[in-house]
Amino acid sequence: MRSNRGRAAVPKLNNCNHRDKVIRAIARAGFAIEAGGKHRVAHHPDGRYTLIPNGPRVKPGTLRAIIKQCGLTEDQFFQLYAGKKL
Repeated sequence: MRSNRGRAAVPKLNNCNHRDKVIRAIARAGFAIEAGGKHRVAHHPDGRYTLIPNGPRVKPGTLRAIIKQCGLTEDQFFQLYAGKKL
């Protein structure tokens, strides 16, 4: 069993996969969300954008790519996901 000594307990991406909460977290980071066909489009005023699938859950690998495209770290995303502003 791995020790978590010296590291803050960070939730896993598997537990942060509800599409609506992911969209709210990205909106808190300053992205404008637009409805699309099979995806939602998130645009940032500085030109960054990402696509969010319209399914009920976002797979961990897809979520990791969305976080990277938004220019966030996983820790920053978890703060936004929990309802905190950066």
